[in-house]
Amino acid sequence: MGLGGISIWQLLIILAIVVMIFGTKRLKNLGSDLGGAIKGFKNSMAEEEKNDETKELGENTASKVDANADSKSTSSSDK
Repeated sequence: MGLGGISIWQLLIILAIVVMIFGTKRLKNLGSDLGGAIKGFKNSMAEEEKNDETKELGENTASKVDANADSKSTSSSDK
């Protein structure tokens, strides 16, 4: 048994028909295009995660700077 009740021989026959219809060159181009698309998707996801982390760090730093500025202004007004 193969995928969902399809045997190995049936899969090989389907593969042979697809190769005869499209040809190996077109299938090779399709495979490389699909691989490039997946690689681009992974790169954009990694880039977006990096941007999100940078934003979070920036917000945390900005809130710390604001907190420091507030504490300095209150301590200077106490003098």
